[in-house]
Amino acid sequence: MEKFDRLEGLVAPLDRVNVDTDAIIPKQFLKSIKRSGFGPNLFDEWRYMDVGQPGEDCSQRPRNPGFVLNQPRYQGATILLTRKNFGCGSSREHAPWALLDYGFRVILAESFADIFFNNCFKNGILPITQPAEEIESLFRDVEATPGFRLTVDLPSQTVACPDGHVLRFDIDPFRKECLLNGWDDIGLTLRHADKIRAFEERRRASQPWLFA
Repeated sequence: MEKFDRLEGLVAPLDRVNVDTDAIIPKQFLKSIKRSGFGPNLFDEWRYMDVGQPGEDCSQRPRNPGFVLNQPRYQGATILLTRKNFGCGSSREHAPWALLDYGFRVILAESFADIFFNNCFKNGILPITQPAEEIESLFRDVEATPGFRLTVDLPSQTVACPDGHVLRFDIDPFRKECLLNGWDDIGLTLRHADKIRAFEERRRASQPWLFA
């Protein structure tokens, strides 16, 4: 998992509440367990004018000009601004995979669904909750300012706005440490690789019949 420390990035506003994981990545694209390749189908039913199929070349599909991610001013965004209860619905881990593969590293929202919130941390995405009035203010600023960018600093747990306004956010210390070091579940296990190898060697010596 890629480490997360500090990000200065363009903000894309998704002005919707209760965005579920089927909207984030529709069910027909869940046939792969690889973490990559889902970005072109992020918000597929909203981004395109037709029904997408797995393996299809999305560059040839007609796009919805009214959808935010298709607008030129938001190309290259790495921070997603949205509303409450983001990531509700099924627990599919493909949802954060698709967001990360598209390029998002931070999601700002009033609230998140619990399982989606946890899955973000396991995949290198920083989900940040803010009060409704702060989220509303950010939506106004993004709309009024083409190229609106935020600076997210994980060590200090702050989000800095262009006008100098600073938002603070809470994060569990263990999750913070994992993001800073790039530790997913596999990475956490590999921290104990020497102990694991020593255990395997002892077991091979004491129970050789298991390895015949």
